[in-house]
Amino acid sequence: MSDAWVYILRCADGSLYTGWSTDVQRRLERHQAGVASRYTASRLPVELALALPMADRRAAMREEARIKRLDRQAKLALISERLLPTATTSASQIRG
Repeated sequence: MSDAWVYILRCADGSLYTGWSTDVQRRLERHQAGVASRYTASRLPVELALALPMADRRAAMREEARIKRLDRQAKLALISERLLPTATTSASQIRG
């Protein structure tokens, strides 16, 4: 099981949100409940578009920062080339 994850959410308005967590399923549930961030709370519903396992928290924070610097097209390309867990993926599949 990964110690940390970087994730991208697809918001209802089509925007993309990038974050990191040690428990991506729990974090997704908080986003969907509207309590994880002001950005996603105003753009509900959200769905998990990408979840990337990282070796540790530090690596997750670095990758989050790298992804946030990408333009929208590059983020969409990353999502489409990885095609990792989506909102319909079970928690056990995400946790590995």
